[in-house]
Amino acid sequence: MAKKKEELDPETLALINWCIEVEGFLVKGGATQEEAQEHIEEQVEWFTDQFYDGLTPEEAAKEALA
Repeated sequence: MAKKKEELDPETLALINWCIEVEGFLVKGGATQEEAQEHIEEQVEWFTDQFYDGLTPEEAAKEALA
C-alpha cells in the first residue's frame, strides 16, 4: 500500500522555506551549498529560534557567518 503523503502545517512549511532562503544567503557569503545545508541541519535549533525571533533569512545568515 502506498503511504499517505504527510502534509506539513503552514508554520512548519514557512520555517522550511525560510531556511531555504537562509541557505542561499550562506552560499552568497562563501559557503558551498553542501556546507550551508550541513550547518543549518547541525544548528537547526538556533535557526528555529532566529525564525521565531523574527530575523530575516539575510539577518540570520549574517549572524551565522559572524
